[in-house]
Amino acid sequence: MADFRTLFDLSPETLDALLDRAIELKKLRGTPEHPRPLEGKTVAILLEKASTRTRISFEVGVYELGGQPLTLVARDTQLGRGEPIEDTAKMLTGYVHGVAYRTFGHDRIEALARNADIPVINALSDDFHPCQLLADLQTIREETRKALDSIQVAYVGDGNNMAHSWMLAAAQFGFELRIACPEGFDPKESILELARSTGRGSILITRSPEEAVRGVDVVTTDVWASMGQEDDAARRREAFKDYCVTQALMSLAKDDAIFLHCLPAHRGEEVAAEVIDGPQSRVFIEAENRLHAQKALMELLIG
Repeated sequence: MADFRTLFDLSPETLDALLDRAIELKKLRGTPEHPRPLEGKTVAILLEKASTRTRISFEVGVYELGGQPLTLVARDTQLGRGEPIEDTAKMLTGYVHGVAYRTFGHDRIEALARNADIPVINALSDDFHPCQLLADLQTIREETRKALDSIQVAYVGDGNNMAHSWMLAAAQFGFELRIACPEGFDPKESILELARSTGRGSILITRSPEEAVRGVDVVTTDVWASMGQEDDAARRREAFKDYCVTQALMSLAKDDAIFLHCLPAHRGEEVAAEVIDGPQSRVFIEAENRLHAQKALMELLIG
């Protein structure tokens, strides 16, 4: 039994094969040849943070793999009333065959994984969003038709869970990553050191969005204030005011560069409407690929 807490829980070779499988499952969707490896199995989708794409993609994915999705919104459970995560993990082990967990502190993912005897999938934590990266990498493969170890990616914005996950992806797949963020909003140094410790890929931290974007294949960003940071939104808007992905900034990337965003997006803040709604944007293909990438992951871990 394996968990998927971060991209480092699977080998580069396994991740590469998983992306191949996600693309294959996408083609098989709606056909008699689509596999149903979760037949007779139930997968819990445990949500402590609000969710749209995560909930839909996991619910539909479990169903299409032949299983029964069971969505648990934490505030409606005993977990939301203070039951220890360790007790919840042991309880879930007796009922379901796997759990996708969307939460706050990454320590909660680790605690659930330590105490559950079923596969635990990190559906988002404050430090990592690995399922989103699977979808992003699938999108890059499909839309650029380039080998992942040959691409250059620019991430513009907050050094948050998406930045952390991009760093681990660069380390696993060996591509060049440039992160542009204002002072005081860098990715965690411990995670940067972890990513660099593999010796694969390269990661640049810069204060200049222009330096990050110039000549890249992919430009990506995220909201400036994530869930739980609403009280800090005004300060963040001021700090990030020069980090909006505009059409002028996109023009510094390669002519065939694509734009990605994990969504939801705030047009006029981290990205201009003309970019996210423009011809280089692949955000809705990217969103759909959450379904296919997570189906490949659940087939591997739970099927």
